[in-house]
Amino acid sequence: MMYDQTRAQQPASQPRGSAERRRPGPEPLLAQDEQDRIVQRLQHALNTFADTPLEALEEAESAYDEATAQLVNALAEHRSLLRAGWQDQNRETQPTETQSEELRLALRQYREITQRMLRL
Repeated sequence: MMYDQTRAQQPASQPRGSAERRRPGPEPLLAQDEQDRIVQRLQHALNTFADTPLEALEEAESAYDEATAQLVNALAEHRSLLRAGWQDQNRETQPTETQSEELRLALRQYREITQRMLRL
């Protein structure tokens, strides 16, 4: 690893750049605000269970249904984007080196998203 003198001279209180704040690994399937809203609904269900258990369960079920629908939509959109990158390739000719690399990356993305789904 190379020493970064400029970075080393930055004061500790300086905010990090956006690249440094990102979580390692793949991007989440749902936007953070969508995740937060669903978690808030679940928390509300937990907090109201003692007073209104059936309503709390209905709220939890509704949050589950919303999360499921949003995941299905996100996965379908992700699939469409992946497919658009390779579906028009000519099957009769050998792909160029650049095309092969794009196809390899698409295959890797299919593998990663499928493995993520299987870990749910």
